[in-house]
Amino acid sequence: MNEIVEIRHMSKRFGPTVALDDVDISAYPGEILGLIGENGSGKSTATSIYAGMQKCDQGEMYFNKQKWQPSSMNDALLKGVGMIVQENGTVPGISVAENIFLGESKDFAKGLFIDRKKMIEKANEALKAIGADDIDASMITGALDFQDRKLIEIAKVMVKDPKVLVVDETTTALSQKGRDIIYALMEKMKKEGKTVIFISHDLDEIMNKCDRLTVLRDGKIIRTFDKKDFEEGAIKASMIGRELQGSYYRDDHDGSTEKEIVLEARHLELDDQLKDVSFDLHAGEILGIGGLSHCGMHTLGKVLFGAEKAKGGGFTVYGKKIKNEAEAMKLGVGYVAKDRDIESLCLEASIKDNIAIAGLDKIAVKDLFILPGREKEYVNRQVDALSIKCNNANQYVSTLSGGNKQKVAFGKWIGRDSKILILDCPTRGVDIGVKQAMYQLMYRMKKEGKSIILISEEMAELIGMSDTLLVMKDGKIAKTLQRSEKLSESNVIEYMI
Repeated sequence: MNEIVEIRHMSKRFGPTVALDDVDISAYPGEILGLIGENGSGKSTATSIYAGMQKCDQGEMYFNKQKWQPSSMNDALLKGVGMIVQENGTVPGISVAENIFLGESKDFAKGLFIDRKKMIEKANEALKAIGADDIDASMITGALDFQDRKLIEIAKVMVKDPKVLVVDETTTALSQKGRDIIYALMEKMKKEGKTVIFISHDLDEIMNKCDRLTVLRDGKIIRTFDKKDFEEGAIKASMIGRELQGSYYRDDHDGSTEKEIVLEARHLELDDQLKDVSFDLHAGEILGIGGLSHCGMHTLGKVLFGAEKAKGGGFTVYGKKIKNEAEAMKLGVGYVAKDRDIESLCLEASIKDNIAIAGLDKIAVKDLFILPGREKEYVNRQVDALSIKCNNANQYVSTLSGGNKQKVAFGKWIGRDSKILILDCPTRGVDIGVKQAMYQLMYRMKKEGKSIILISEEMAELIGMSDTLLVMKDGKIAKTLQRSEKLSESNVIEYMI
């Protein structure tokens, strides 16, 4: 069978960093090809070049045996290759319909005007076709949450009926419903003889969904596995060049905490997102919060950091009420948002500026002077501790891989020695080696008497790390579960649905 996708001898550098080094990738009709590797291994770089997002320095590309040189992502999509990117790919200030048909308004021209009714109608059809008909195409996109914006991107790509679909870490941004939509689309394309290139850090997911699996490490192809050769240990070792040492999640089942209550929430209310939410967070506790999409858990994280204001009830941190983020930070609270690129980071600023901004009060001498040497030492300590892959701390965050961006977001709060960390999907888009390091860091913080609120859509993560697990449904706490060797995913799911 002839390849539909061919990448030959592709190389790409970003300054002194080698992103791709003589890479060859092939994909066939009717195949789901997985790409996996550590953050910065080159997966997204290779596929983004093929999808028209950027140019390579060397190499050749072919699509259906024809030379392939798309001028842009839109050009690639119109010619049969679509890509759903890892981070936000929608424009917030325009409607859902305008996002789906961005740059195609001439197709809806009615004299000098745009037939918006027709555009909305066609956009609703596109959303319905992927199973997202609960989204109204007339809405302003910025009013929707991260998951719904991701579904809009999927509809935008699928309405063009691509022959090749690149799915770059998209499932990590979705709840189970959103993941099921992606999985169904992938299987449909496979049955129709089309091709999917699937990038994911979720090894179980990629082993289950893919027909072949290509591993990249440090910009090079390490090995391609056929389905019959899929074996978790061998794939992990290929990814990181070594066997993972130590536990992945916690290996204890002791859910005990210190007696001190560091955060007390009582009867929190916010529209239909939070309804009578009450709980305590203890010193030395990892408090997990999980649920399906729109259950309220992401809103709860924002409220507890002072980024959103509850309309009823209240909460205290160390006995004091919090009105805004500044007060939360003074009391030792840190927050990593799910929508990392929008809410946690400034992409067009350096690693140094992103990490230092949260710790100015720690760096400043007598609360007045920022000494460059002291600031550099503060930032480099986090770069080294979290193994952020970069040329130096002056590198722009926008040039980093998704996992390294997440490390910068983490480093902001670790650097200032936060006593309470609110982590919303903290390991989204992070490879297994870094995930393990983050889990070990969380457990170490717990042992130091610090407290973590872990908001997550990954069931195994919640069960594997939490002392107490709050299951949310329709804005309410549906069940409180304690750490136990017997606790399983089925125990948790029954309270979510």
